[in-house]
Amino acid sequence: MITVHHLADSRSQRVLWLLEEMGRPYEVKRYERNPATMLAPPELKAIHPLGKSPVVDDGAVRVAETGAIVEYLLEGSDGAALRPAPGTEAGRRYTYWLHYAEGSAMTPLLLKLIFGQLPKRSPGLVRPVVKAISAKAQDGFIDPQIAAHTAYWEAELGKSEWFAGDQFSAADIMMSFPIEAGGTRAPYDDKPRLKAFLARIHARPAYQRALERGGPYSYA
Repeated sequence: MITVHHLADSRSQRVLWLLEEMGRPYEVKRYERNPATMLAPPELKAIHPLGKSPVVDDGAVRVAETGAIVEYLLEGSDGAALRPAPGTEAGRRYTYWLHYAEGSAMTPLLLKLIFGQLPKRSPGLVRPVVKAISAKAQDGFIDPQIAAHTAYWEAELGKSEWFAGDQFSAADIMMSFPIEAGGTRAPYDDKPRLKAFLARIHARPAYQRALERGGPYSYA
């Protein structure tokens, strides 16, 4: 039986969704964020030295990092429906989006989160200065980067219904988190394809079952 170490409002929601799409049984061990810092609780450090989620246990095997978990779970024939054939155009696109989701896509979103929190966590005397620096960094670099990435996603969804092609795949599961998170920071009022993508994935029965198993998830 697979155990998913699941942190509230985190990337690990995608692992639950993937398992539901695959129809594989699993257990959820849920962890709550510190309400003051919004960081993961120290209990997760007993699972992985970095104290991050997701982590999955599959018998004696323990796997961390969302992309690595997705690849591990899809090994074998039971994952074939969610992974295009290697060597095909769809297979190449699948590999690209699978890794892009946690690489290029998340970097500006994380910077947005960090710089947005800096003024709140700064000492009172320097807070105005930190706030000004944070605003300049966001306006001059971070927000344009987010805009560039979201425009890229919108354009790519104009080529096919799903990121790897005409068929839904685990690449769409991986892309769900940056798109959902990006939508909370830069609403997609001018990006109908991204809005339609979110509507499609949120309507999937497996997505809804994962929400039931994982508990409240702000990005949905």
